[in-house]
Amino acid sequence: MSVKFLNQNITVNTVRPTGFKFPVGLSVVGTNLVDYLVVAGGGAGGGRATTGTNGAGGGGAGGFRTGSGFAVDASTPYSITVGAGGPSGAPSFGRGFNGSDSVFSTITSTGGGGGAAGSPLNISGLSGGSGGGASSDGGGSGSVGSGTAPQGNNGGTGNIDSPSYGGGAGGGASAVGGNGSSGNGGTGGAGTASPLSGTPVTYAGGGGGGSYASPGPGIGGPGGTGGGGAGGASPSPGGPGNGSAAPDNTGGGGGGAGGQTVTSFGGNGGKGIVIIRYAGSVAAGGGAVTSSPGFTIHTFTGDGTFSTNSNFTINYSIN
Repeated sequence: MSVKFLNQNITVNTVRPTGFKFPVGLSVVGTNLVDYLVVAGGGAGGGRATTGTNGAGGGGAGGFRTGSGFAVDASTPYSITVGAGGPSGAPSFGRGFNGSDSVFSTITSTGGGGGAAGSPLNISGLSGGSGGGASSDGGGSGSVGSGTAPQGNNGGTGNIDSPSYGGGAGGGASAVGGNGSSGNGGTGGAGTASPLSGTPVTYAGGGGGGSYASPGPGIGGPGGTGGGGAGGASPSPGGPGNGSAAPDNTGGGGGGAGGQTVTSFGGNGGKGIVIIRYAGSVAAGGGAVTSSPGFTIHTFTGDGTFSTNSNFTINYSIN
């Protein structure tokens, strides 16, 4: 049963007359309300130069934002931006680069912070949705990258226990990045699970820290749940210790580099994702359209447009 006020056309948004009160048992159900998940691109892990013998910091996860009951207008296109993952700091042996922002309407998630370099320079993590991990050298440890509340968390600290080193991990959506220890990279901060795709999927895990140990082998930090890349490691006297890249469309941070005497690369950050869900049958276009019981789901793994149909309006029903 549907109800309309006076003789107003209910194919457009309606306004309740001043002083009107719904009878007992009557409530408003808005079908122009959507649930959303917006995950930004993750930051890359730091690279390591041949002059360094320490572990680089892991990249911070992309910002994670989710919510329900977000109002959209009928017959309106909404531009969707899916943030790219940050590229590794190598071959310049600097910090990993930040990931890019993801955007849906007024919802913006901030790209993850790049991990610190495993060299005498740039040993502080960068800030972002979640912060990149710090590294350390003979002169001390750099500062961690800061997360953006409530999208993510800070990175972890680097450790110096000469001649062994451990890079700090990147922060994740649910937890700070783990601190490095002697010869061990920190564990990436855990991501957060979302049910919007129909089954729970975890996104935005931080990248693990890289390591160097003497005597070896060092142990690279594992990536955080939700796509974080593992940190690299290498036994003395050398060998590549590249960090692992985060999978695309997870918003995970890349793993930091480790090793000795050879150039090591940090892992690239993972591309982000945008998911929009609403109750009922298909009433909009854009992205990959799927369904789960009672819901329609639009998944964007790249830039696009979420376009609502003319029937994406407010209905009134008795509950």
